[in-house]
Amino acid sequence: MQPKEQLASDGFAALMTDINRTGLRRRSPFAVFCLVSLLGVLLAGCWPDAAAVTPPQPPAKDPNLVRVTTENLHQVGIVNVELVAFPKLKQAIGQIAFNEDASTVVQTPFSGRVTRVLGKIGDDVKHGDPLFEIDSPEVVQAQTDLIAALHGVDKAKSALFSAQRQAERASRLIKDKAVSQREADQAINDQAAAESDFKTAEGTLTYARHRLRVIIGRDQAEVDRLESTRIVNPLITINSPINGTIIARKIGPGAYVRADIADPLYSIADLTVMWLKANVPEIDAPLIRVGQEIEVKVAALPDRVFNAHVIAIGAASDATTRRVTVRSEIPNPDRSLKSEMFASFKILVGKGEPSPSVPSMAVIWEGERATVWSEREPLLFERRLIKAGLEQDGRIEIRDGLKMGDRVIGRGAIFVQNESQQ
Repeated sequence: MQPKEQLASDGFAALMTDINRTGLRRRSPFAVFCLVSLLGVLLAGCWPDAAAVTPPQPPAKDPNLVRVTTENLHQVGIVNVELVAFPKLKQAIGQIAFNEDASTVVQTPFSGRVTRVLGKIGDDVKHGDPLFEIDSPEVVQAQTDLIAALHGVDKAKSALFSAQRQAERASRLIKDKAVSQREADQAINDQAAAESDFKTAEGTLTYARHRLRVIIGRDQAEVDRLESTRIVNPLITINSPINGTIIARKIGPGAYVRADIADPLYSIADLTVMWLKANVPEIDAPLIRVGQEIEVKVAALPDRVFNAHVIAIGAASDATTRRVTVRSEIPNPDRSLKSEMFASFKILVGKGEPSPSVPSMAVIWEGERATVWSEREPLLFERRLIKAGLEQDGRIEIRDGLKMGDRVIGRGAIFVQNESQQ
C-alpha cells in the first residue's frame, strides 16, 4: 500500500475508534460535520480516482491498407501488371506566335494627315479593304505629274502630226524642184525629232501611270478617272495587302504620318493558323525532322490537345541556353490559341522498350502524386506510390513502384480509395 493510502487508512481507523468510544450521540452536530468532512478529504486526496483509469484503446487503422469484404468484391476489378511498348517521346516548351508567313505590317509610302480611320483592332479584312485615309501633298504631286504627262503626250502628238505633214509636203515639192534639197532634208529631220519626242512623252506618261497605280496605290479606275477628268483628288485610301485580322493599330484621326518612319501603322495576321516556337535541347535536335507530327498542350487550355507539324528547325543553338528553336504550324480554326500563350509539345522519335503498365483507371492522382492499390493477399489491398510515365490507349506506363506479376485494382480504385478514408 502507498504511503498516502496508509495514512488515510490509519486516520480512518483512529476516527472510527474515537467514534465507537465516545459515540456520535455525545458529540455536537458541528463536530460530526467536521469529522465527516475530514474523512472525505482523506479519501479524495489519497485513494486513486476512478476517472483516471482509462480502458484500453483499439489499434489505429492503417490508411494504406484496405480489406474488401466479399459483399463488396463485385465493385472492384483486379488486373495484372502488363508489358506494353510505349513510344519514345521528346518534350519541349515554347510559346504560341503569329504565323509570320501569313502576317504583315502596313506603312504609308508618303507623308500626310489622317482624315479617316476605317479599320479597327479585331476587324477581319480582305485584300483590298480600306484601312485609313490620308490627305497627302505627295498624292497631289503624283496626280499633277500624270496630268502633265498627258499634256506632254498631246503636245508631242500634235508636233509629230505637223512634222509629218511638212515632210510629206517637202517630199512632193522636191519632185517638182519647188524646194531645195536642204529644205526637204530639214523636214525629214524635224519629223524624226517629233517622233522621238512623242515616244519620250509616252514613256513619261507610262511612268506617271505606274507611279500613281503602284507606288501611290490608286486603282486603275481612279487612274482612268483622272485621265478623263484631269481633276486632282488629294485624298488617298490605304488598303489591306492581305486577308486576315487587324491585331494592332497605332494611328487615329488627325494624326500626321510620315513615310520615313519605320513604325508600322497597322499589323494584320491570319489567325486560322498559328506557330509554336519551341526551344529544344540541342542534344534532342538531331532526332527532330521537318514534317514530323507533334502533340501540343497549352497551359491556358489544359483539357485540349492540338495537332501540329514541324515546318522549320533552327540553324544555330543558343549560346546561353544550349537550345535550338523548332517552329511548327498549328491549325486554329476557332481562334482559341492566342499569341504568347505558354505551350509544350511531345514528338515521337522512335519506338520504346516494353514497360510495366496498368489501366489509367487504376491510378489515383493527388496533385502530382500517383498511387495504385496493389493486392497484398486475397481481399487485402495496399496503397503503393508509383512513378507514372507515358499514357497511351487507356494505359499508363509504370516506371517505378510496381513489377511484373503484381496485381492491382483497376475498376473500383476510387471505391477503395474512399474506403481508406473512412
